[in-house]
Amino acid sequence: MKLFALFLIVFLLLQVFAEALPPSDDQDSSELMDDAGIEASLRKGYHLNKKINCSYACARRCRKSSRKNVCHRACKTCCARCHCVPPGTYGNKSVCPCYAKLTTHRHQPKCP
Repeated sequence: MKLFALFLIVFLLLQVFAEALPPSDDQDSSELMDDAGIEASLRKGYHLNKKINCSYACARRCRKSSRKNVCHRACKTCCARCHCVPPGTYGNKSVCPCYAKLTTHRHQPKCP
């Protein structure tokens, strides 16, 4: 019984240390993760603290907008504050909670 308890304690300690380590990153930090990679990382509970290319991400987000300049300007402001842009051209704001919470002075959503 003591051997089992010792094994259990060692196993739990290894698990705690494994979760405390930062995730290994095999990609170059300057590369952007694709949409599936961002969603998978967020589902695992990892916080993405990488600098992203806001111009590229916002151009991708606003490519189907009828008012591209307005959309791009608002998106770049939100991206600069949150360091995140949701995948796709519309919706998916649950992936970036900060992006979804930003509002205008009239309490309307700021970010496209």
